Amino acid sequence: MARGNLDDLAAFVAIAERGSFRAAAARLGVTPSALSHTMRQLEERIGVRLLHRTTRSVAPTDAGIRLLDRLRPAIEQIDGALEGLNQERERPYGRLRLYAGHVAAAVVITPIWGRFLATYPDVELEVRVDEATADIVTLGFDAGIAPPDRIAGNMVAVRVLEPMKVAIVASPAYLARRRAPRTPEDLAQHSCVLYRRSVNGELYPWMFERDGQEQRIPTDGRLVVNYPDMIVRAAVDGLGIAYTLEAMAEPFLKSGQLVRLLADCSPSFGGLFLYYPGHRQVPAALRALIDMIQATRNAEGNASVLENPFTVL
Repeated sequence: MARGNLDDLAAFVAIAERGSFRAAAARLGVTPSALSHTMRQLEERIGVRLLHRTTRSVAPTDAGIRLLDRLRPAIEQIDGALEGLNQERERPYGRLRLYAGHVAAAVVITPIWGRFLATYPDVELEVRVDEATADIVTLGFDAGIAPPDRIAGNMVAVRVLEPMKVAIVASPAYLARRRAPRTPEDLAQHSCVLYRRSVNGELYPWMFERDGQEQRIPTDGRLVVNYPDMIVRAAVDGLGIAYTLEAMAEPFLKSGQLVRLLADCSPSFGGLFLYYPGHRQVPAALRALIDMIQATRNAEGNASVLENPFTVL
């Protein structure tokens, strides 16, 4: 059915129920003359008279009464559906789909997802963790979380994590066997835990900062992984020196399972942003998630964002 036909039928119901063009016009936000013109066009189009008109009153014809009886349930359903959408706009409801890299999911989402789901019981949260750059609109995601250089320019981006410091770490057991590196060049004498983001991708480079200059240091090792948590786990297990983020390593540094190395020349990255299509209305569930992430960020900063899953080894 064309949108115009639906509007005309809704106008007919309003007139028939109120018995007045003026009252129906006030309800619909149009002029009485425009409403009268709409009804004449509807009756001409369907070839049936729906309303008796006098100078004092308006009443449905027999055909109009039968049509009104059949239309009322449908109009009520439509009104109910629209009211439901209005309520959903005001309160978090429905499925919220997020796309994030491993680090973004671990550092931004998992610290708050229990509280989020408990606070908003009508929301279903789906998190897709993947390192590949993706078109979240085409894939049907409401939002993504990524570094700024991986976000399309037509997206609205909200910072959810401050610039992140790199942490070079190793376990006490590893350092008991090998002398700790004093400079990045000393890493050539060590076994490093290497990271390959994708199946055919290059190994992730180890970058350092000295005297305001970035420097890429060659590294080698017997273990290559594609999951950031495994980098930290490998270091905890004494398998080599790991290049990770301060937020990922912090619980293990506090517990003494890891020792920080080369802190004076470790670089920082530009933080993480939650992004979503700028041309769409922001769902209430997404707005609630952003608010909770930012409130947690303001309260805690970047500290203690992860729990230590390897306390007992």
